Amino acid sequence: MDSPGPAEGAGPGHWTPPRTSSEGGAPMGEGDEGYGEWQELVGAALLGTDRRRGGGPAGSPEALLDAAAVHTVRRRAGLRPAGARPRPEPAPRDPRPAPPEAAGRRLAQLLAGRAGSGGGGGRRGSAPDLTELLPQWLAAAGRHGYRAPAALVPALLDAARARTDLRPQALALAGTRGLWLARMNPDWRFALRGGAGGGELPDVTDPSAVERLWEEGLFAERVALLGAVRAREPAAAPRLLATTWATERAEDRLMFLDSLRVGLSLEDEPFLEAALGDRSRNVRATAAELLSALPQSALAGRMAERALACVGPEGVTPPAECDGAMLRDGVVKRPPAGRGERAWWLGQLVEAAPLSCWRERFGGLGPAEIVALPVAAAEGWTEELHAAWCRAAVRQRDPEWSRALLGPASAPPAAGPGTASLAERAKLLETLPDGERAEWVAEFVRAHGLSEAFQLLGVCVVPWAGALGRAVVDALDIAREAGSYPWSFSGVMGLAERCLDPSEAGRLEALTAAAEEPPDASPGAAAYWAEAFQRLVATLRLRAAMLSELAPS
Repeated sequence: MDSPGPAEGAGPGHWTPPRTSSEGGAPMGEGDEGYGEWQELVGAALLGTDRRRGGGPAGSPEALLDAAAVHTVRRRAGLRPAGARPRPEPAPRDPRPAPPEAAGRRLAQLLAGRAGSGGGGGRRGSAPDLTELLPQWLAAAGRHGYRAPAALVPALLDAARARTDLRPQALALAGTRGLWLARMNPDWRFALRGGAGGGELPDVTDPSAVERLWEEGLFAERVALLGAVRAREPAAAPRLLATTWATERAEDRLMFLDSLRVGLSLEDEPFLEAALGDRSRNVRATAAELLSALPQSALAGRMAERALACVGPEGVTPPAECDGAMLRDGVVKRPPAGRGERAWWLGQLVEAAPLSCWRERFGGLGPAEIVALPVAAAEGWTEELHAAWCRAAVRQRDPEWSRALLGPASAPPAAGPGTASLAERAKLLETLPDGERAEWVAEFVRAHGLSEAFQLLGVCVVPWAGALGRAVVDALDIAREAGSYPWSFSGVMGLAERCLDPSEAGRLEALTAAAEEPPDASPGAAAYWAEAFQRLVATLRLRAAMLSELAPS
């Protein structure tokens, strides 16, 4: 039998039994029978049975609890029934097909999150981690154009609530039924914020509907609307922004401006040029960054003129000051701690200058030859210059300059022509075509092993097939045979479970047996490696089964 407890929101001295939202109705008040007895129980509970004077409950605390339990049932039974709510409208029909029955059962298993039982000390067991496979299932289902099975939509919304990385794909799969449910449960309200207050965007070809939502909608609705307008007619997005730009909050202006990265073109230049005079420093900086990504923009030309005056075959002469024109064009005057002012200004100028301007400045040389030049090595400016060129190559998505700055994958990272930073190398790799990127990382893994390659593997297209898949498997085998400390490879193992081509399972089968430990191996390393390879093989086979189940019959 339930025991009484403090009601939510009740103040001191007011104790009512707990009541769930499903109970409905209204509790008893002062005029109701039994109300006085209940108040006596409350007083005894607050003062203590030994200190209670006058009439009312007395005796042991156990007797008080028994009496309270009886009165709790009486009070709940005496609730007045609430009026019935109107029946909700049925959920809109989702015309997409449901996934095959086997795939639906698999989704239920993944949503339940039944992972392999791993022990402590970094051991994860040999069973696949199902929660890490849920994003892949959702992505594959989306490619096939399926909707979520109706019975699993609530669990799918719960998963998306707990994991923001799942939300775009989970909400797409849940579709109109998911939005219909989200309107009835505050816990799922995030789904309504995720896109136009439930996905109900107006027809972007209807100017009056667009204007009404833009002026009256919530921020998330306006962001979604701006994206829809941008997708249909890129040049219309800055025109829409201009209608309310002067009255927007600084943080909202920054978010709206950032949305222009998609579909960025010279048609955006007038709006972005005007934003260089914005009262917010962050808005000015973002506008300048977007303009510098357009090599034909006026800002890029101004930055090229400044950068060419500082850097050439004869050496490097950083700017002596940061004038007002540089500030307007997005140059930040105050450097971070540990950086000199002139080096800080130089890096910003070179980063924002079009990479095409350097060929003529260096007598027709190509990027690889320019990067190899000992420009200003004696003055110590080479590292600053190369780092700025790396940022420019990433910003301008220039694969030729990225190749030059990456250099050969077999070279030691510290001897890289542009940068030794693996984080910067990963950004440079993202500008290369998918196949070339995978080949470069495969060569890097063969030359340097996996310990340095984690960030680089993360930018490769999944699944890792061909040379990259073979290089990863071979490197794991080499680490196992060498008796390397196995827990240091757990991150790469987890990545391999999600990214290796499932066809690699056959090659890995021979590695699942525990081998004899080398004399200098870490204690227990052989058993750990065997367990990790068992989990890897099981996960790859499960991924293959998932894809097979999702295939239309």
